[in-house]
Amino acid sequence: MTQRLQWERDGTSWPHRANSHFIHAAGLRWHVQVFDSQPALPAAVLIHGTGASTHSWRSLIPLLTPHFKVLSLDLPGHAFTEMPPGGAGSHQLSMPGMAKAIGELLAAVAVHPTLLVGHSAGAAIAVRMALDGWVTLKHIVSINGALQPLGGLAGQVFSPVAKLMSALPFVPSLFSWQASHPSVLQKLIDSTGSKIDAEGMALYGQLVRNPGHAAGALGMMVNWDLPQLAMDLFRLATPLSLIVGSQDHTVSPRQADRLIAQWSASSASVQPKLITLPGLGHLAHEERPELIAEHILSRFKSA
Repeated sequence: MTQRLQWERDGTSWPHRANSHFIHAAGLRWHVQVFDSQPALPAAVLIHGTGASTHSWRSLIPLLTPHFKVLSLDLPGHAFTEMPPGGAGSHQLSMPGMAKAIGELLAAVAVHPTLLVGHSAGAAIAVRMALDGWVTLKHIVSINGALQPLGGLAGQVFSPVAKLMSALPFVPSLFSWQASHPSVLQKLIDSTGSKIDAEGMALYGQLVRNPGHAAGALGMMVNWDLPQLAMDLFRLATPLSLIVGSQDHTVSPRQADRLIAQWSASSASVQPKLITLPGLGHLAHEERPELIAEHILSRFKSA
């Protein structure tokens, strides 16, 4: 069994540790963080992307809690949430599977969000949750959302390679061993187009050095089906805001431009709003959390 992060050992200084809880739902033990000092406020759920965790929202959350009851979570197989019993091939690591599992988690904790905020692949999960009826929302905010398939050769090769790698049990350990070198981690972060603080670097380092977390991220890649989401997108009835960093090197900003053009040409009843942030990369919410919070609040109020 691939070694996973242990809360008692690895979570001693985790951001917002006092707000952490472990919840059993959908056959998994989840790590969630709940901020509900004002229960009467509308609920917002934050969904991170592939390879990240609740830590990604550490600076944004305090800016949202005056306005929302906030819940963030570690996705299945990520950080301190269990890997699904089926391992890398589990349906719970697919987009519909994660949407369903998170829906069951929210039901278990009696949280009924009116806002979903998703980063990268987390934005795709948020949209899938709305499309599949797991939530009834006022708004979805996508931060550098990965909502369309990769184009060209990368799109044809990515999933088959991930599936091959997931079949080799030593791959997560090999990846985490390589990522333990500071220069490798720095290159990984630099490749996003973002510049993050030392705390963020240390937390990502803790994650990528863990073979269990690497296995969860790889399993998510194996099971991802963006072509299906791309076909379903225009059925979305929930208002959607696309926040895009102009320097995002992970998800091309041009993807959002194409999506807006396709949406405009469709007969969809709801048209998304595009917000481009100059100079910010894929981890824009970690670079400028106050700016992201400003746009989230503005878009939610205008929805």
